[in-house]
Amino acid sequence: MAKCSCGEAKDNVKSRLEPILAKYQGVRGALIPVLQEAQNEFGYLPEGVIVCIAESLGIPVSQVYGVVTFYAQFHLNPRGRNIIRICQGTACHVRGAKAILNKIEETLKIKSGQTTDDLRFTLETVACIGACGLAPVMMVNDNTHGRLTPDSAVEHLKQYE
Repeated sequence: MAKCSCGEAKDNVKSRLEPILAKYQGVRGALIPVLQEAQNEFGYLPEGVIVCIAESLGIPVSQVYGVVTFYAQFHLNPRGRNIIRICQGTACHVRGAKAILNKIEETLKIKSGQTTDDLRFTLETVACIGACGLAPVMMVNDNTHGRLTPDSAVEHLKQYE
């Protein structure tokens, strides 16, 4: 069984990570699936988890960080319960997406890429949601909200509080 002996990870972290590591022991190219499962377990990839994964797979921590920071699917910080994605594609941009983003940033007191202190919301911008006919558009989790104004966007967020 794969063991994590890194001093930085607490026993709880080790016990939660060991079944994932054991599943991929000796499997070539296991880093990305291990990271995906670890992120599913912890909600993000804290430093202790990254160090433990690197040690267990016998690869440098810098290589693990390189993979984590290269792929947008991985997160180094806790994420909110609700993920807000504001479309910045051409149709949305032309129809006022920047004003919507500004209003949500002002309302939540965070910038794009940040999470509220209470972990309710994470705010992101995306290149295109694919609902150009509804521009400007935002998604909250899996729900699409279109034909937004700055005020209506904030109103939609109230249902997720």
